[in-house]
Amino acid sequence: MTNDKILIIIPARYQSTRLPGKPLVKIAGVEMIKRVAAIAAHVCANNENASYKVATDDERITDFCAANDIPAVMTSDTCRSGTERCRDAVEKESEKPAFIINLQGDNPLCPPSLLQSLIDAWKSSPADVFTPYVHLDWAEYDRLLESKKTTPYSGTTVLIDKDGYALAFSKNVIPAIRKPEKAREASPKSPVRRHVGLYAYTYDALESYFTLPPSPYEPDMIEGLEQMRFLYNGRKIKMVEADYGGRKTTGGVDSPEDVARVEAIIAEYGELV
Repeated sequence: MTNDKILIIIPARYQSTRLPGKPLVKIAGVEMIKRVAAIAAHVCANNENASYKVATDDERITDFCAANDIPAVMTSDTCRSGTERCRDAVEKESEKPAFIINLQGDNPLCPPSLLQSLIDAWKSSPADVFTPYVHLDWAEYDRLLESKKTTPYSGTTVLIDKDGYALAFSKNVIPAIRKPEKAREASPKSPVRRHVGLYAYTYDALESYFTLPPSPYEPDMIEGLEQMRFLYNGRKIKMVEADYGGRKTTGGVDSPEDVARVEAIIAEYGELV
């Protein structure tokens, strides 16, 4: 691609078993999809040649977006993942973007600065995929280990090379720490980096995902990590350290309990944008 067009795609499915009509559920009085769109709009306002679009397969969401001046596109109801929906939306663009950010529609606490860091990394680092991580301190590492006791396959960690490119991802906690006491004494931070599931791709990388041979680490019975397809086929994934500025965050919103959790964070720290 020779252009420098940036496109933020917000995949949004209406159906959700645990939270029906999820994108239109109100969080502190504002529909979730409207919150996520505001984050994308804020980033686009600060970057030339950047735009955003909600990608959905439900007219209730496109109708809401139209009523709220949010760009939206209808995508196929056969899309099985956010990645597929993202690609479907990109293929409908008359001018293909050079850089695509896949901002999930259930991520209303994603800091705009995190998206900006991905854009900055794309402009300065040769890679196919860009995705954030958090370098865990020892207290965060201890909390991750504790959570693994009840939900062992929730939370992904990543090993990186000297230039910040991914070596491997795993649902296990990697690297193994054979002598934890010595490791804690040697550094205020653990050697563990937790992957944040937010992806950005060059146009060619997003297209290639659907033609590259799948890796043996993708199936749910193994790691269940689709990003391993890129590493398995020799593509470069640039890891970008996330900075939340001391603000609490949480994962995707999938239940009423998650809604309450997000509302509590907004009440404590204020709005993102």
